[in-house]
Formats: sequence, C-alpha cells, structure tokens
Amino acid sequence: MRSLDLAGDPVELCAALVDVPSVSGDEGELASALEAALRAQAPHLRVLRSGHAVLARTELGREKRVLLAGHIDTVPIAGNVPSRRDAGLLHGCGTSDMKAGDAVFAHLAAVLPDPRHDLTFVFYDCEEVEAVRNGLGRIEREHRDWLAADLAILGEPTNGAVEAGCQGTLRVDVTVRGRRAHSARSWLGDNAVHKAEAVLHRLATYPAREVDIDGCRFREGLQAVRIAGGVAGNVVPDECVVTVNFRFAPDRDAAAAEKHVREVFDGFEVTLTDLSAGALPGLGEPAAQEFLAATGAVPTAKLGWTDVARFAALGIPALNYGPGDPNLAHTRDEHVEPRKITEAVDVLRRFLA
Repeated sequence: MRSLDLAGDPVELCAALVDVPSVSGDEGELASALEAALRAQAPHLRVLRSGHAVLARTELGREKRVLLAGHIDTVPIAGNVPSRRDAGLLHGCGTSDMKAGDAVFAHLAAVLPDPRHDLTFVFYDCEEVEAVRNGLGRIEREHRDWLAADLAILGEPTNGAVEAGCQGTLRVDVTVRGRRAHSARSWLGDNAVHKAEAVLHRLATYPAREVDIDGCRFREGLQAVRIAGGVAGNVVPDECVVTVNFRFAPDRDAAAAEKHVREVFDGFEVTLTDLSAGALPGLGEPAAQEFLAATGAVPTAKLGWTDVARFAALGIPALNYGPGDPNLAHTRDEHVEPRKITEAVDVLRRFLA
C-alpha cells in the first residue's frame, strides 16, 4: 500500500493521490492509504471507514463544526496516470477533479490539531457515476451523525473561486407518436420524426430565466440532449423521443421544476427520467460569512449540480471551493496549477486555524 505524507508539501500529496488509480468503484486502495495515513499522522482525529470512503473528525467541543468533503474517485483513466510535471503544471487524471481539493483537505487534517471550529473530513467514493452509488448517500443512511455541521465546503474545482449553491437538474423524455407505413407509400403513415419539430420549436424559443439569489446570478437552461427515432431505411417512423435536460435555479424545488417542464411541453407525452434538486447559496449563515471574509472572494453561482445539494437537503449551508479548474475536469490533459493548491491551503488555514 502506498504511503502518503499528509503533513508535507500538499502539491506532492496531490501527485501521490493521483498516482493511486481510483476510477469510480475501484477506490479501495486509495481509501486504505488515506485511512492508514490519517490514523498514523493525525492522532487527534477520530477515523471511520465506510466502504471505500474515509471519514475523520475532531471532537473538541467547539461551538461550530465545519465539514470538508471531497470525492476520491475519478472518471476512467485516459493514459494520464501516473502524474507528471510539465511547464510548472501538475498533470494527471483527477488532478483538477478533485484530488487537488482532496490533498488540501488531507493536509489540513494532519496539520490542524487545534482548530477554532470542530472539523469533519469526508473522503468519499462514486461521485462520478450514477447517484444511487454515491458514497455520501451511503454515509447519510449509515452514519448520519458524521454529516452534522454548521457549514460544508465541497472541494469541487472552482479555480480558487467560491461558488455558492448549485443548479438543479432534471431530464425528461418527450415522446411524439405517429403511424408506421412503407416509405414508398408515405401518405399512409404519420411521421413521428417530422412531428418532433414542434418539440424542438418550443425548445428553440424557450425564454431562459435568470434569477439573483443572495447576490449570485443563476441562469436556467432547457436543452435537447438526445433525439431518437426511426425504424428502418424504408419505414415511416411511428415514434420519436426527444430527451430534454432542464438546469434550474435553486429557488425552484424539484416539484416546481417538474411542473414547469410539463407545462412547457403541454400536449405531449412527458416521462420524467432523472431529477435532482439544487441548493440555495446559504450565504446569510454566520459560518458562510466567516469563510467568505477569510477568502476575500465575491461568491458566484454554481452553474451545474454538485453534492452541495445533498448537504443543503440536510439543512447544512454548503459552498464549492477548490483549487482545480472545472474546464479541465475529465479531459485527457487534466492538470492543476501548484500555486492554486498552496493558495487554497493558506485560505482554509486562515479560516480554520
């Protein structure tokens, strides 16, 4: 098992984390390395293992608790493990999303034995795959008390910015039906693919809403992400399915988002296939204000869905803050700037020490 030096250079720690492959579902080796390092190098923490997740926390009786969470899984490797240095950048699968954030949190776990807030660290599995496998869900079911906090900080890549809340996401299949016929006698049929033009027209003319929440500007979007129809090269199709993704502002709850989409496609057959609520920024909470003061950052809206929504559903204000660049996530050329890692360490140390 690889040995990790948590208290050393956090950039080198990030490289070491990248060098242990941890594609979703195969995080066991990395989880074991983190668990061993935390038990040996952070005796001030209580450590818990949950599947391929590792949790650790202080129990100092502080008035407030801050939770720092990062997923340790990555998308499939694209010839970019082990890590490498090039032109001052650290390259490798997961450097940006989000082993740089994990390295920051693991380093702080070892070097902050006496923080001014109690701390909980959560390094969890299976974030990059379907939601039912997400390690946070298992932890919530089996160890709910470990997720209690006054503020959660998720180390998702934000390029050192603070991104508050997140959009919700919804997918539906809009089905258009027709009547089959031989294409040589097309007038006997009713082409469902042609009729889908009405669905696409509603999408093309949809007025995307923008809303300001706690000073963060969220923009909604309704987009066709897939279209399927057709039987054979000589058959008029009798069915066409347009898959639509709705990214909605967190002032809409899940039920309101679904209701809105059904209203947009009134008159069509609509089947809900996926729905995850968003998260309000929660910037008015004292712990969040304290963190913003430490960063000096002006928060922006998180345009996308992240696990801050899970914490928001538990009544915990949550923010996205990490050293990685979100535009590099999941790419073959994924990399991180070392200075972003050290800056994140400095910011969080200033907030927590």
